[in-house]
Formats: sequence, structure tokens, C-alpha cells
Amino acid sequence: MKKLIECVPNFSEGRNMQIIKQITDEIEKVEGVRLLDVDPGKATNRTVVTFVGEPDNVIEAAFQAIKKASELIDMSKHKGEHPRMGATDVCPLIPISNITMKEVAVYAKKLAQRAGRELEIPFFLYEAAASKPYRKNLATIRAGEYEGLAKKLEDPKWKPDYGPAVFNPKSGATAIGARDFLIAYNVNLNTTSVRRANTVAFDIREKGRVKRQGGKLSGKILRNKSGEPLRTKGKCKSVKAIGWYIDEYGVAQISMNLTNINDTSLHKAFEECRKSATKNGMRVTGSEIVGLVPKKVLLDAGKYFLKLQERSVGISENEIIHVAVKSLGLDELGPFDPEKKIIENLLEGEEQYPLLLKNLREFANDTASESPAPGGGSIAAYVGALGASLGTMVANLSAHKRGWDDQWEYFSDVAQKGQTIKDRLLQLVDEDTKAFNEIITAVRMPKGSSEEKKARKLAMDTATIKAIDVPMQVMDQALKSFPFLSLMANKGNPNSVSDAGVGALCAYTAVYGAYLNVRINCDGFGEKEYVSKTLKQAKVMLTKAEKAKTSILKIVEKKVK
Repeated sequence: MKKLIECVPNFSEGRNMQIIKQITDEIEKVEGVRLLDVDPGKATNRTVVTFVGEPDNVIEAAFQAIKKASELIDMSKHKGEHPRMGATDVCPLIPISNITMKEVAVYAKKLAQRAGRELEIPFFLYEAAASKPYRKNLATIRAGEYEGLAKKLEDPKWKPDYGPAVFNPKSGATAIGARDFLIAYNVNLNTTSVRRANTVAFDIREKGRVKRQGGKLSGKILRNKSGEPLRTKGKCKSVKAIGWYIDEYGVAQISMNLTNINDTSLHKAFEECRKSATKNGMRVTGSEIVGLVPKKVLLDAGKYFLKLQERSVGISENEIIHVAVKSLGLDELGPFDPEKKIIENLLEGEEQYPLLLKNLREFANDTASESPAPGGGSIAAYVGALGASLGTMVANLSAHKRGWDDQWEYFSDVAQKGQTIKDRLLQLVDEDTKAFNEIITAVRMPKGSSEEKKARKLAMDTATIKAIDVPMQVMDQALKSFPFLSLMANKGNPNSVSDAGVGALCAYTAVYGAYLNVRINCDGFGEKEYVSKTLKQAKVMLTKAEKAKTSILKIVEKKVK
């Protein structure tokens, strides 16, 4: 399993696309790194870049990008709305898969050490990579920004972790860290007042607002015995927020960093902004995500708004995301393309599930061609997906049926189960064809020397087991469709009972079709104990499918007039 980390450097240039392109070109030159997103902002004069890959490749790409930015960006001439202190202002590393935060922190230090040594720029470590507790918070490191950096570096307390403790007028300083996934999120208001936007920001951010005498904005600040200002905590934990005016859009925004989406979800931050804005005589008109976002964030948001409408959440992921985009107004300031903004969509790409990207005619034509794949295994998986889809459709129609409003949550839960099964069966459409192709690859391996024969046999055995395992998974998933198809035949919208019956027939076809694939792939395979055990399991599943199909069709036949 590959270790993957994400890097999201922020460069202090958001207007000159030639400079931005030269920086991102350096990233793309590094093999094994994938550039996912480049998000420039004119008002902030800042570009957020996102790329992902294996750790060593990522830190090489990050170093080259930081180096190029130091050559092209002159901080002495920089102006922008966002706090900043360097040409590469901040460069966080984020664990994505099969790697711990502790490991990522080591890579952050490795990057900072090399950059400090070779580029003559001060580097500070923050968050999980911080060398001292008071340096953990990025805002603390960046306090005073570029303009206050020369004086800051004179203070021994702020000696850089790497690089010289000398002010670099052209490049400033850079913070390199290891952190959890952070979402940069802005909520738009129907005002141009930064002061009014800050009223909302102070209401929602975790550190809240300073307490004032009489509760008025003009009142005297209240302090504790140590002289520290007293504060009223904000509504949203792990949220940093300020108000600003964006000339490009002609509106004020609440600009937020959601540093822990388990503490505060995107939709909660949006809703709290909406409540505060309404309370203060304003209206939220929409919002924008800067950079990329995990798919779960938008799925959770879409489900939240669907539940408010008492609608089933057991619809496709694309539909749920569409609801999220519209409810959050993510397309107010410009188009929001989920294929370009959701990190999983970018990582999957076309190469992972090529058959699923074809239309019905293309898929049928591919199947009908002289190529043996896609074949019966992929078709069995697809028919199973259609069966699960029909059961899910009946559940969603039942959740939306007039007069059945008190049952919408029950049917919504059923529909969600159907969606899960459908999605897995769709993945197996491609996985079956991949398994077949791996057998063909193994067959074509050289078999001259004893070593070559050994390697070929190992590859053949591995590919054959996979070619047996995939249809076994198809059988298992299709079999899971029967309980909710039976429920829908019994309790679902009576006008759709025939659809539940067709779904049962599809599910049975998937189980039987996959069973035939298991048998043919087991035939002649040398691992006799494995073959015997697998065929026994497959036969049991087929018998269960036959009984379930017959039971459901009896219900359907009784109800169909």
C-alpha cells in the first residue's frame, strides 16, 4: 500500500499567471507527484496549490516550488488581503493514506532543513512539526506579517528552526508544518462592510469576541486580573475566522479556516454564519471553497439539507453533492465543478474505473466486440447494480409518497443501504475486467528459465485467485440486495411493486452469472483445498439467491393485477 501525503503550499502571487505557471511547472516535473488544484485569488494576491504523492516525491516537488517562488516573487512589492510573511507563505504536509501524522512531521522537518540550508530563507515549523509549543499555531508565527518580520527575527525567541535568522527582503519567511486536512472556506454576505462581516466572524470563530462594557461594540474592553481581555466563546470549535472585503466580487466575506471538520462541519459553519448574519441585519448569499475538499464534507452537507426537507438521503452521491452545492451557494461567485474540487474525484481519475465512464451504448458495444473483456463477470456485476438500483428507487419513491410522510426516514435508511450495494457492484464491473487482464498478462510472461517459470506460476496463481475472488464478491453483494428488495415488495410504494420484482430477477441473474464465473475460473486451478471451499460457499449463496428470488416473485405476483 502506497504512503500518500498531500502538500498545500500558499504562494504570495495571485495575479500574474505566468509566475504561478512557472512555480507549478516545477511541481509537475517531479515524477510520482500529481498536481490536483491551482487556485489563484486576485484580491488576496495569493495562490493555493494542491498536489499529492509519495512522501519523498512530494517534499522534492515542494522544495523545487519554494525555490522557484523565491526566485520569482518579490515580497517587498507584495500587497494582498490575506495575512502573509513570505513568497511561499506556508507549506503544510497532510497525511492522506497509510501514513501517520508523526511520520509526516518528520518529512516536514526534512523539507525545512534542506530549504533552510540551500535557499538562505528563514523557516519555521508549525502544528504537528512544531519545535516548541508556542510555535504550534500558524497565526502566532505569522503575527506581524512580512512588515514586522525584520524586527521579529532580532528576538532570540523567534530564531528560525532552519535557515538564517536574517531578514530576507525578497523572500520573507516560510512556515512548514504537518497538519490535519484544513478547509479554507468563505461565506458571502450582502454587505460591503468589513466591520459588519467581523461581527459575524467573531460570533462563530472558536476564540469568539472580546467582552465589552454594556455589551456594546464601543464599550470598554473587560479584562481579568492579569490584564488579559475577557472573551465570549464563539459557536464553532476549531474554526478561525475574520471578515474582509473582496473588491473582485464587490462583497464582504467571512473568511474561515476549518481546522478540524470532526469538530465543525462545513454546513454547521455555514448555518452559524447564516444565523449570525440574520441576527445582525444581513443575509448570507452563498459561499466558496478555496482549494479542494474531501467528498465526505459535501455528502454530509447534502444529507443535512435533505433531512431538513424530510427527503430521502438514499440518492446517488452526485445528487447529494448537487444539493450541497445549491444549499451552500457554492456556485454563486463562479461555477463549482465537483470533478475539479473534490479530492477523491481527482485521485480516482479515468484510469481506475474506465468502464463506468462509458455510456450505455459504448459499454454494450465493448461487450459485443471480439475482445473477451468485458465479459460475463462484468455484466453480472452490472446487472446486480441495476437490481440494487431498482430496490433503491422503490425506497426513494416510498419516502416521497404523499400520505407516507411519517415513514420517510425508514425508507431513506433502506435507500442508503441500496446505494451502498449499488456503488460496490459498479466498482466490481471494472474490477472483474482488470482481474481477467491480469491473467492474460501472466500467461504472456516468459517461461524459459526455472526462475522465469517460477515467477510466471506465482503471477498466474495470484491472478487466478483474484479472478475467483471478484465474482465471489459480486455474489455476496447481489445477495445483500434481496432483504431490502423483499421489504420493498412487501411495504414499498404499491405502484412500484413490479420494479421490486425486476430488481429481484436482476439480483438473481448477478448471483448466478457470477457463480458460473467462479466455477470456470476454479476449473483446473491447482489449489484443490481452496477450490473445494470456494465452490461450496458459492453453491450455498446460489441456493439462498434462488429461495429469495422465488419468495419475492410470489409477493409480486399476488400484488400485480
